[in-house]
Amino acid sequence: NQNTAKYKTMKNGKIGVTTENIFPVIKKFLYSDHEIFLRELISNAVDATQKLKTLSSIGEMKGELGDLTIHVAVDKEAKTLTVTDRGVGMTAEEVEKYINQVAFSGAEEFLKNYEGDEKGGIIGHFGLGFYSAFMVSKKVEIVTKSWREGSQAVRWTCDGSPEYTIDEVEKADRGSDIILHIDDDSKDYLQKSTIEQLLTKYCKFMAVPVVFGKKTEWKDGKQVDTDEDNVINSVEPL
Repeated sequence: NQNTAKYKTMKNGKIGVTTENIFPVIKKFLYSDHEIFLRELISNAVDATQKLKTLSSIGEMKGELGDLTIHVAVDKEAKTLTVTDRGVGMTAEEVEKYINQVAFSGAEEFLKNYEGDEKGGIIGHFGLGFYSAFMVSKKVEIVTKSWREGSQAVRWTCDGSPEYTIDEVEKADRGSDIILHIDDDSKDYLQKSTIEQLLTKYCKFMAVPVVFGKKTEWKDGKQVDTDEDNVINSVEPL
């Protein structure tokens, strides 16, 4: 369609003209809180899922919601950590707005207010959210497809500089995959035990099921995967 035609080959852009030094600052000043990136990404996935439920409840979204489980996956060989949801997803225009403008404005606000402040634990002051992923990643990709009928899936890629690319991709399902290419100095986040520990810490009471791999059982002298999903949280009220 006309709206996405300009992305057919590939779009290259800059997130902001005054932001060359934002990514080093994110890595340096938030390092004491680096593990919260996972909480932020899961929270975003929950929000996207809850928005879809709302659209369905008011009749704006037709069709089945289907399985709304959020999946977290580690690929040690590819050195990636991926968070996948089946929520509202985004069009190319929405990626431009929410990732390149709205989300990044939080990082700019941080630079104005906190540059020179050596204290950690300040992420809550400016709603950085998505961009906390760059604390542990050398590259981040978003592969997303909007819930709207006939939407074109797109991929946003950024390597931790202000430059980004958006191009059209194939994606069968609505929702978003956030793919973190984990930095060499953050390899601990490719360990299953580390991720499971963080998910249990931050996601135990989130309102959408979060799955990380399969449950294991002891067999032939070692732990092996079963066919049952490893659901981190209980979405039933206590």
